[in-house]
Amino acid sequence: MPKEDITPAAADRPIFRLAPAVALVPYLVALAVIPLSAVWVAADVPASLLVVLAVTSVGALGTLMAGWGSGNKYSLIGGMRAAAQLISYELPLVLAAASIAMAAGSLSLIGISAAWSPWWLIWQLPGACVFVIASVAELQRTPFDAPIADAEIVFGPYTEYSGLRFAFFLLAEYAGIVVMSLLFAVLFLGGSAGPFEDTLGPLWTILKAACMALLIIWLRVAWPRVREDQLQKLAWTVLLPVALVQLAITGAGVVMTA
Repeated sequence: MPKEDITPAAADRPIFRLAPAVALVPYLVALAVIPLSAVWVAADVPASLLVVLAVTSVGALGTLMAGWGSGNKYSLIGGMRAAAQLISYELPLVLAAASIAMAAGSLSLIGISAAWSPWWLIWQLPGACVFVIASVAELQRTPFDAPIADAEIVFGPYTEYSGLRFAFFLLAEYAGIVVMSLLFAVLFLGGSAGPFEDTLGPLWTILKAACMALLIIWLRVAWPRVREDQLQKLAWTVLLPVALVQLAITGAGVVMTA
């Protein structure tokens, strides 16, 4: 048995070896700025919503680097599928988050959580649905796992990976579930809002995020994989228009109530 992970002879070695870290580290950075409550946050930075959206976008580069650097045609096909998918679903995701930021009048996750109202559960419901679907697609989870379709392209960008490097990609996937679940809880469910939030605030955030994570995991066994063309059609003809309409409604609402 080899004592270290196998690197293919045809691989671009620096890119191949760096890809797992690029996939995982951004999610760990995002976890540092997502607040569990107004005081429970590792790094309270200005415009923390932008920080989370930016670093999670960087994480997608790890998948692209894995597909390009492996020197394998199946990995390259998976990487190209991942590129198309991540570009398509990044825009609806950002627009849904922008709607919440506009409603709260803040780019700070703590400020958004403080401004949250139960009325948002109805007012921002279309944006919340867009955010959930786009998050699942960004994580390349079923039914949006075409980039790693094992029956078609072995295991996509990760075909040539083994050992600890492969484990890093799997860890990045589940770290992404935690990040997206916490972000959804803060943006659309009020984060720490709940009974006795002064003392139980972090617990409410964790419970809300746990429900969201359970939904994402449940989808893996409840829905079949969609085709690549269906995946793109959903993003550009359904999610993007809904996100734009939600943004327009939020803008009109903010102006009328100002």
